[in-house]
Amino acid sequence: MFWKRRFGSVLVLGMAASWVCAQDPNPTQTQPQEAPSEAHPQQPTEIDRGVPLYRIQVVARDIPAINYFHRSGSTKIGFRGTDLMPGAHGTAKVENKLGRTSISLDLEGLTPANGFGPEYLTYVIWAVTPEGRPVRIGEILPSGGKDRVNESVTTDLQAFGLIITAEPYYDVSIPSDVVVMQNVVEDRTQGVIEQVNAHYTLLPRGAYAETAGRHTVLHPITRNGRSPLELYEAENAVQIADAAGAEKYAADTMSTAKTALMNAEQADEHKKDRKMVITYAREAVQSAEDARLITIRKIKAEDEAAERQARQRAEEAAEQSKAQAEQARAQAEKDAAQRAQAEAAAEEAKTRAEQARAAREAAEQQAQQAQQQAQMAQQQAEQAKQQEAQMRERLKDQLNQVLQTRETARGLIVNMSDVLFDFNKYTLKPETREKLAKVSGILLAYPGLKMQVEGYTDNIGSDEYNQKLSEERADSVRDYLVAQGVQDNNISAQGYGKTHPIADNTTNSGRAQNRRVEMVVSGESIGVQESAPGSAGGTMPAGQNGPATGPVPATPQR
Repeated sequence: MFWKRRFGSVLVLGMAASWVCAQDPNPTQTQPQEAPSEAHPQQPTEIDRGVPLYRIQVVARDIPAINYFHRSGSTKIGFRGTDLMPGAHGTAKVENKLGRTSISLDLEGLTPANGFGPEYLTYVIWAVTPEGRPVRIGEILPSGGKDRVNESVTTDLQAFGLIITAEPYYDVSIPSDVVVMQNVVEDRTQGVIEQVNAHYTLLPRGAYAETAGRHTVLHPITRNGRSPLELYEAENAVQIADAAGAEKYAADTMSTAKTALMNAEQADEHKKDRKMVITYAREAVQSAEDARLITIRKIKAEDEAAERQARQRAEEAAEQSKAQAEQARAQAEKDAAQRAQAEAAAEEAKTRAEQARAAREAAEQQAQQAQQQAQMAQQQAEQAKQQEAQMRERLKDQLNQVLQTRETARGLIVNMSDVLFDFNKYTLKPETREKLAKVSGILLAYPGLKMQVEGYTDNIGSDEYNQKLSEERADSVRDYLVAQGVQDNNISAQGYGKTHPIADNTTNSGRAQNRRVEMVVSGESIGVQESAPGSAGGTMPAGQNGPATGPVPATPQR
């Protein structure tokens, strides 16, 4: 039955080859004429203990990776189809459980994998670490209407991104670059501690059709709907291992794979228990993958042995050349004409040496000049840094005379407490407007400064109420400063609600400190770059407010 599923004629083989060549252009495939680079190395892909998987040029992609710290409850992430499968979409629920991470998938739109080529039969989900190490965590088998998938997988990783690739069978070691879906960070994603770009290597499309540049899979698999998908994966795995030369280099393991495949085919042909067919088929996949890896190791060993022999022959040839050179020199010493030529050559070498000495002295002089210029540049940079520090200190002193101002890594933070606003409102009191007018006068004397107006509240009240009040207070301060002459494009306003507290929200005094509007002043003239809250400034991390230890007022105190 195994051979019945193969295309059986030269004409069909030609059609299969043209099918592979007629696939859509690979969006991550590197063109052959490109020079080697860090993103597209010319080295073999390496896996277990440094053994190359395929002698082909690898490519790379970037995805967002999420660090799921141990926390109670679950969080949701999104899944989006790539350009290869734009209609695919879905979500995943991620939850930490006793040292492992559980991922519950709900996906739609995964069409049959062999639409990308006859060598692709199934989908595999991978967890990719921030360092780019892919870990296979499960096979994706679409079921139900609209190609829907409801499946759960687990991994012992904590920080990872997720991708789904089309593969020839489930037990692969490196993902192909037929990436059909990948995770995306959504607004509803909770507990995201860090977001990095995972840069990982992939096998370019066609890697399974042409293995290590030595063989070609000559018999693509066809399908009939009666047999389970695992049986076609097993046939695919055996064909790929066979094309890699496993029959020669791993005959015993390959025999085990073919025996398991034959058992699966016979069970399927006689319509026996479907689970038995799947069991034999998965055994065949594992044995075929082991045979392929053994083959690759042995081929590498042969290549290394051939390289050693070539190097030895080159050394022997070099020794022979050296002996011939010695004989030629002895003959030259006896020849007076050659001695004269040698003297002329020595004179010419002396002249070149003088020229080299003059060039060396000129280079030393240029190096000395460059060193002096570097010292001058360093002095100028130190002076500029001192001027920035002096200007920053002078600006802080001026602002401190109006409102409390402190210096942080984010810049100068001018603090306005909630007593400068009307109760439970965002309107400015007269004394507040007076202080802000003075602040605007000071800022006008320092052109080029940037200001971030940020509103914060305590944790009393709903999230929506606190967010809206913080935004309104920040906007009112910004609008007043613009009315006083501060350039509109140099000032921004943002409300952060009850996030980024600076004191304990379980006490009245702590909540009073958290109800505030902060004006963050930055700019190149004072040597501080604009940054978001939380990156610096000394605020408490979110979630560390502690439980309330006293009665909470029914009406928020603003």
